[in-house]
Amino acid sequence: MKPNPCVQILRMKRGFSLIEVIVAVAILSIALVGLTHGISTALGSSKEAELQTTAAMYAAGLIEKLRAEGGIKDGQTDGDCGAELPLYRWTESITAAGLDGLHQVDVSILNSRSSREIYALRTLLFEPPEDSVDSKDKSGSKSKKRSSAS
Repeated sequence: MKPNPCVQILRMKRGFSLIEVIVAVAILSIALVGLTHGISTALGSSKEAELQTTAAMYAAGLIEKLRAEGGIKDGQTDGDCGAELPLYRWTESITAAGLDGLHQVDVSILNSRSSREIYALRTLLFEPPEDSVDSKDKSGSKSKKRSSAS
């Protein structure tokens, strides 16, 4: 008795051939490499965003501290960001901005290891000049004397 041709075809297609398995493993390997690269890129971007945000907040804090303390003097200063932020150091440059009492303030946050600039912030701060404050005090005291004489 001759075997049925349909049965012979089913026997030949019962499993996967070696070539099919190799192709499937190669496709999975490529996909896995792509997935791993994507995850590592996302983690690196997240860390860079954290560095940028911390640097921006620290720079804004330095400018706000300068604004709150007053006594703005032209010059350049630098320092580190303390034991809590050992990756950072800062430089601050204050220059006259053309008007009496107006100062341009440039704050740069640098990577303490590579000295690469992480973040830079520039703003203008106004502080009335000392001579104008003195003249206001003198004119204010004159007006008080006039009002008390009447």
